[in-house]
Amino acid sequence: MTLRIRPARLDDLRTICRLRLQRTAWLAARGSDQWTREGRGLPIETFAGSVAQAISNGETWMAEVDGERAGTITVNDRADEGLWSPGELADAVIVHYMIVDLRFAGQRVGEALLAHAGSIAWDKHRAWVRLDAWTTNNGLHAYYHRAGFRLVRIAGPEATGPSRALFERRTAAWAPARTKPLPALVEPARHHG
Repeated sequence: MTLRIRPARLDDLRTICRLRLQRTAWLAARGSDQWTREGRGLPIETFAGSVAQAISNGETWMAEVDGERAGTITVNDRADEGLWSPGELADAVIVHYMIVDLRFAGQRVGEALLAHAGSIAWDKHRAWVRLDAWTTNNGLHAYYHRAGFRLVRIAGPEATGPSRALFERRTAAWAPARTKPLPALVEPARHHG
């Protein structure tokens, strides 16, 4: 199996939206309201617009397994209001929209995408990789714990969105991986604009 991470292109947007819809249906079948309208998730049109902007900014990445699109992640330095303090944002990169195609579940695609976020943080001299997870998705919280993240807190009432469980992992936790080959081949980002 060859895993490669490359900058997303606008022609990946349809796949990214398909992954979001696929994962939303999978979660709903398991009783989760993550990303649903009932759970106050972004409508798919809003999600698509946000991801298209992130692709144009060079912030979104695609994982490919043996040439097939297998997952996506967006990494930048922004978060929804009320989640992280300005100081926490200043020393971190923020992970958004990490989704792995169900066909590739269990093949460490998510782990490679998170390691890529760690590499971005390392290159930007940021001490932390931070993310917000759907507040009520305990399975997702367990996944991030297994991936080496710790729950910092559940954001208070000033955070109005449904993803208020705040996780972080020190960038240095990925530093040993910098001395040996990364688990995936990575292409450099190119800004589209």
